[in-house]
Amino acid sequence: MWFTTRTLAPMSTNPPALPADLAPDWAAALTPVAGDVVRVLDAVAAREAAGATVLPARADVLRAFRRPLAAVRVLVIGQDPYPTPGHATGLAFSVAPQVRPVPRSLQNVFTELRDDVGVEAPGHGDLTAWADQGVLLLNRVLTVEAGAAGSHRGIGWEAVTDAAVRALVARDAPLVAVLWGNDAARVRPLLGATPVVASAHPSPLSARRGFFGSRPFSRVDTLLEQQGAAPVDWALPSDRLL
Repeated sequence: MWFTTRTLAPMSTNPPALPADLAPDWAAALTPVAGDVVRVLDAVAAREAAGATVLPARADVLRAFRRPLAAVRVLVIGQDPYPTPGHATGLAFSVAPQVRPVPRSLQNVFTELRDDVGVEAPGHGDLTAWADQGVLLLNRVLTVEAGAAGSHRGIGWEAVTDAAVRALVARDAPLVAVLWGNDAARVRPLLGATPVVASAHPSPLSARRGFFGSRPFSRVDTLLEQQGAAPVDWALPSDRLL
């Protein structure tokens, strides 16, 4: 089995338990939606039991919440994980270092990265170095079935990721939100006065209709500096260093 969640005793008053590897401040922020997390994971486990291959791996479903909430300064909203087996890692847009070729959407991100701030593609698609700097790479939906993009939309993940966005905004700390595409734009009402960098999605279907030339990386850095925060070092380690 891919995973199952803890079954609560019928009369238990204890709140559902979140995974132990979440950063403590994220665990606290997501406690109000812990029941939603458990219900969604149970629904996903049922689909797997019926024969579906679920991505990413069990251990990576909530990977975006392992680094401290307090350290987040950039929020990048994705849609759902890559539906190609071996690609999804739990961080939006990122893939494992060994994945070749890099997905087309991420290739387009790297093209804009070069054109915007002069950073060349690293030869891999692992964006962990951005996450280490406080860039939260958060998909709206945290699981998907292999070969079926969007297959887990509407099963409950949106309530969880909406709660994460609200927790970030409530901190009253430097934050810039990056919204690529229509799915990401749906969180805009939750962002309040948070500065937003928005454009078309980097997908091959839409990148030439507003993503290329949008200069998201330099705009993020400018907005961070206006809030008194340091810019992001967008350079990624080359593949020979991974």
